[in-house]
Amino acid sequence: MFHFKQVRTALAIIALHLLIVLPASPAADNLGILGAHPKWAVLENYQETITHDEFARLIQGVYCTHGFAPDLIEINEKTARILINREAQKFFTLRFAENDASREPIPRLWHPAESLPPAKQEKPLSSLRIALDPGHLGGKWAKMEERWFQVGETPPVQEGDLTLRVARLLAPRLRKLGAKVFFVRNSNEPITPKRPDDFKELARRILIKNGVPQPRVDVLDPSDPEKEQTIRWQSEILFYRYSEIRRRAALVNFKLHPDLVLCLHFNAEGWGDPNAPTLIDTNHLHLLVNGSYLKDELEFDDERFEMIRRLLSRSYDEELPLADTIADAMARETKLPPYEYPTTNSTTKVGTSGYVYARNLLATRLYRCPVVYCEPYVMNSNDAFARIQAGDYEGMRNVNGVERKSIFREYADSVVDGLVEYYSKARGRGD
Repeated sequence: MFHFKQVRTALAIIALHLLIVLPASPAADNLGILGAHPKWAVLENYQETITHDEFARLIQGVYCTHGFAPDLIEINEKTARILINREAQKFFTLRFAENDASREPIPRLWHPAESLPPAKQEKPLSSLRIALDPGHLGGKWAKMEERWFQVGETPPVQEGDLTLRVARLLAPRLRKLGAKVFFVRNSNEPITPKRPDDFKELARRILIKNGVPQPRVDVLDPSDPEKEQTIRWQSEILFYRYSEIRRRAALVNFKLHPDLVLCLHFNAEGWGDPNAPTLIDTNHLHLLVNGSYLKDELEFDDERFEMIRRLLSRSYDEELPLADTIADAMARETKLPPYEYPTTNSTTKVGTSGYVYARNLLATRLYRCPVVYCEPYVMNSNDAFARIQAGDYEGMRNVNGVERKSIFREYADSVVDGLVEYYSKARGRGD
């Protein structure tokens, strides 16, 4: 994740995040970018699976910490009324369980740790299905994603390549501990069959709708401050961010059915020109779970539906303690301080470790199981850059005057340690 991306122009933010699809009928759904029409009837399966107090706790303390329009969600003593479609004034009514004892079973395809059978000490992750999601694409796509920089003649830093290397180190370690491991991505090729050219017309419509009556076709110069107003730039974003992540979600939800998705990323601060990047001393760590939806995000029917379904599945109650445990293990191993977001406009700090935030990202929202989103290391920090350039190696090596593991093995080892600690405590031990 690149925090300097948060300073995009207002136009780009509107174009990429607040696309409103013009209704095709008087009561058409109001969807986010490439969003799917919500299947509200699915929520009938969650009737009387949650109490009033638990629903209110999750709404107020996790998912809607920035508030919401009064007609979107109305919490009453015995029910919650959730807006389906504002134009048609249609609502879904969720009935609460009277108390914890009377709650109906929660329908879900993933397994909480406490429901797994006790495990032997040498196989603490047995019966656990883990999907590894190495962030971004890397390879020939890295420059397009703006996850690429190069210092002089050194090998370029490409986040998608780094995350895949970590995933390939993680997989055998997790399997040895008993887990069944899947790759959401195991190459530098996209999961989506779409390509940027498939989104040219949609990109053009987005730009026109947002005040660019005659959008330019191509980006003439990577440093052009108006490149976000070009059809090429917008169509590439639609491809590698929205289409790609939605395709990964389909793979996770309809084929892999994991109990946990680990989203693996490296962080960065603003580096300026990627051909002459700025290296800095800042280095830090944080993890993300889903939550902290913005008021504008909740206006989209699909995002509101996905939030409610996620809330009712109670994935947060699994992913927060898991994220806290992994964060503690990563902090011990990496010695990195916690990242502090410069504003609380899009995030809410949660948990006890000091490293975990709730944030509404596409992957953390769409994957229908607990998701832990890891963001260690600042790639363009002096320390992380030197360690990335050192590559992967066994044992210890002197890097920047300190004996260190390879940065990739340190990352993988710390995640493994956190998983073992969490599942060993949460599921008990067999003979």
